[in-house]
Amino acid sequence: MTEYSVISDVSEFHAACAALAAGSGPVAVDVERASGFRYSQRAYLVQVYRREAGVFLFDPPALGDFSPLQQAIGDVLWVFHAASQDLPSLRELDLVPHSIFDTELASRLLGHERVGLAAVVENALGITLKKEHSAADWSTRPLPAAWLEYAALDVLHLIDVYEILQAELEDQGKTEFAAEEFAATLTRLPKPPREDPWRRLSGLHQVRGARNLAVARSLWQARESFAQDQDVSPGRLVPDRSLVAAVLANPQSKQALAGTKEFQGRASRSQIDRWWQAMVDGRSTEDLPRERVPSDTLPPPRAWADRNPEADARLKAARPVVEATAEEMGMPTENLLTPDHLRRVAWDVPGPTAEDIGAALEALGARPWQIAQTAQKIADAFVEAAQTPDETPADAS
Repeated sequence: MTEYSVISDVSEFHAACAALAAGSGPVAVDVERASGFRYSQRAYLVQVYRREAGVFLFDPPALGDFSPLQQAIGDVLWVFHAASQDLPSLRELDLVPHSIFDTELASRLLGHERVGLAAVVENALGITLKKEHSAADWSTRPLPAAWLEYAALDVLHLIDVYEILQAELEDQGKTEFAAEEFAATLTRLPKPPREDPWRRLSGLHQVRGARNLAVARSLWQARESFAQDQDVSPGRLVPDRSLVAAVLANPQSKQALAGTKEFQGRASRSQIDRWWQAMVDGRSTEDLPRERVPSDTLPPPRAWADRNPEADARLKAARPVVEATAEEMGMPTENLLTPDHLRRVAWDVPGPTAEDIGAALEALGARPWQIAQTAQKIADAFVEAAQTPDETPADAS
């Protein structure tokens, strides 16, 4: 096992940045978080590898200012595996690549069956990586040596993998497709905050009535505030199912809440005053939530025949065409075109031409290469669906 250490000293950090700046070629970058343990999605370890420089493991909480690293490598290509997972945490450190290559996304476009990092490395290089520490609490200090070895290997082979996948993309004529996908990943804006994030409570569908929903909201808010203050993942304090169980049990006293068997979690009893006050607040508030909220979510396709039969016919005509095109191109259908994009243009067709379809797909976020491969075929399928006679038997009366 190679010995790796975490760089937490500023002078060592500057020396590492100088070494990386003097290295050659792209850099491989990865981030370790403490998802499921901490409230935030901050980076607790940043791994960087560059040829002629080596692997460096940086400690973000200890170092703080990462501008020297940005200056050292900001202008070169950054190679990731599943970049969309790491970019938000890196942006919090003001680490922003100019361009990226994503080995997971490239593998999908190439039609590889398995696209996890270990599978991609093994397929490309014949090297087996152990992934036993992927769900570890990376806020732990000091980090165990085995974890550091694992973290280093996440970047050590990425440049070799990148070169092999890049050659495969060229051989399959997919270099431009990949470039558009990488650019879209890099520039994609974070999703705006949900208007009512408490409605994502698992099991909330069991709660009936505006007043009970107000109690659920109040409990969620109390847990969220405490979790943020303690920097602990909310579910580790009190799981969703326990909050919902408390609402359904409808205890009439703090003691009754504490006695509710289903109300569990490491902070369920130690913070019983907090949870009881949240229930009291929810029961007394005049700001009652709506029981149903508007949504732009489409009905499930199985309901389309009754709800919108014309759209159902369009989707049934276009979907196999898109699937066949993806198969011909050797990639998953969802990488050729996001299924929801097809459903939306089928549900509310923007116009009869490929240009109309393409403009609607672009507005939904489809990339130019996806539109070029699918818009005309979708338009043709929609025309065919409109011309197909209705097979429903006519009313004999």
